[in-house]
Amino acid sequence: MLSYEAMTAKSTFIDPAIQEYIIATVVREDPVLRRLREETSRHPHSRMQIGPEQAALMQLLARTIGARRYLEIGVFTGYSSLAMGLALPQDGYVLACDVSEEYTALARRYWDEAGVAGKIDLRIAPALQTLGKVQGEGIEPFDMAFIDADKANVGEYYEAALSLVRAGGLILVDNVLWSGAVVDASTSDRDTEALRALNAKVGCDERVDVALIPVCDGLLIARKR
Repeated sequence: MLSYEAMTAKSTFIDPAIQEYIIATVVREDPVLRRLREETSRHPHSRMQIGPEQAALMQLLARTIGARRYLEIGVFTGYSSLAMGLALPQDGYVLACDVSEEYTALARRYWDEAGVAGKIDLRIAPALQTLGKVQGEGIEPFDMAFIDADKANVGEYYEAALSLVRAGGLILVDNVLWSGAVVDASTSDRDTEALRALNAKVGCDERVDVALIPVCDGLLIARKR
């Protein structure tokens, strides 16, 4: 029988047993994070949650660049924002954008339990609306951004994040392999086409250095030059 980790594996590219091994062997998951992951696994849209190995990678990247300010576009039940809230220093700041009061109510409960709620500024509104407002405020640049919202607007989210992240900062985009649909010529829905267009664009975008890695459902990592 497969373990909990294998049953909730995020990747369609890696054997679930390998994912289970990675999670069990090297992922240092905070107990509050694990409880949130377990509760979200029972949600009908649980596949929207990132995997613990991806969260660990994001935490490592944040600590490596000394991130203090983090932008998140798409919160769901708060696993990624909680992971990053734990990774940021005491004076860290998270601007979290989502449209759902229902989903983020669960996030707020776990943020409180983990003691990071004071770092997280949750804005409930369409993300492009929030980002436009923030751009107009001339706020301090972010060190890192994570895009995990609706895929049709992913190109606009990328451009907004690029304008808000400092030079040397990171922009991460989730689900860029889309369960393999990006390489399936017979698939041409709006979301898949938007992700294909983004991957192609960022792949030759001279404003950034870039890598795409097949962790979970594909993670695009761009460093702003």
